[in-house]
Amino acid sequence: MITLSLQNNLYLVFALLLLIGGSAGAAVADVTIDACVTENSISHPSLAGDMQSLCGLSSSVGQLIGYAISGFLVHHIGSKGVFGLLSIPAGLVILVGIIIQEPFIRNFSYKRVTQKFLDAGRAMWMALKCSVIWRPCLYMYLSLAVSLHIHEGMFYWYTDAKNGPSFSQEVVGSISAVGALGSLLGVLLYQNAFRSQPFRRVLFWAQLLYGTSGLLDLILVLRINLTFGIPDYVVVVIDAAVSHMIGRLKWMPLLVLSSKLCPSGIEGTFFALLMSIDHVGSFSASWAGGLLLHTLNVTRTTFDNLWLAIVIRSVFRVLPVGILFLIPSNDPNAAILPSEMLRAKKGDDEILEPPVNMEMASLVNNIEA
Repeated sequence: MITLSLQNNLYLVFALLLLIGGSAGAAVADVTIDACVTENSISHPSLAGDMQSLCGLSSSVGQLIGYAISGFLVHHIGSKGVFGLLSIPAGLVILVGIIIQEPFIRNFSYKRVTQKFLDAGRAMWMALKCSVIWRPCLYMYLSLAVSLHIHEGMFYWYTDAKNGPSFSQEVVGSISAVGALGSLLGVLLYQNAFRSQPFRRVLFWAQLLYGTSGLLDLILVLRINLTFGIPDYVVVVIDAAVSHMIGRLKWMPLLVLSSKLCPSGIEGTFFALLMSIDHVGSFSASWAGGLLLHTLNVTRTTFDNLWLAIVIRSVFRVLPVGILFLIPSNDPNAAILPSEMLRAKKGDDEILEPPVNMEMASLVNNIEA
């Protein structure tokens, strides 16, 4: 990021490689944290929801701060200056990695890395063949793939449409900040009201509300709000807060479920695989949404059929309700995987028993010990 901010005439390929490297570094740190959270979720099933809520809370706070100042910073110091500031979080991650004390593994054989990689691959394949794992994975992919993304059409309607709101960069940044605040509220709502509810029940209502919330864009595009004297910015802010809050409510149970689907010994790798499935689902939704906009002839200057795209997107968001049978219906605080997949890493034959009535403070004390 520092190189991007200081150099004026970078080759495009080199600039892309720098961006890819930055994303790869963030992904490595993310997978490491996911491995720690997943490992503790397996050994302490009753705290899986608390740990995912804590991670979601931290992520939402970071998004709120970033979106709140992004438009202001781009306007005053430019995009290159923002790239320079983005090097600060990476430096903080390096600092945390230096401060954290970990036990040193002696006599580690680097020659066995290939064998360990192959063993992890076989373990992942065996896990994916288990019905309690591949069924939720299929649901996660399909539920994301049918949630069509038409953000590009809405963005251009916000900024370029003749009869649209004509929002500026700062206004769009503030809208994103409100969306991050909605995500934060969604995490708090899940933690305090829905954490102990069955996955199917939470996802059922979340999918219905997710589809309904998409119709707020329809009110804006058809200019119904102006008929009642409601400003465009008010509708957009409400839409951003509500849609992100419901989206987080829909996403939190899937994160908790994903952490419970990772076999012991390959927690980080398998959780990364599950997140990759989710990313492929989001990628499919982006392509499908782009195809929908192209089919309806919604472009940067033409928005006649944007309302129809919104209606189709809202209907597709409700479709995952029909495949909720793929999600486990048991207690969300209990272990889901078969006992043979929950054996301790050290090769002993003892099964990790789920603790009963354990508080977060006890977990912290155990980790520090």
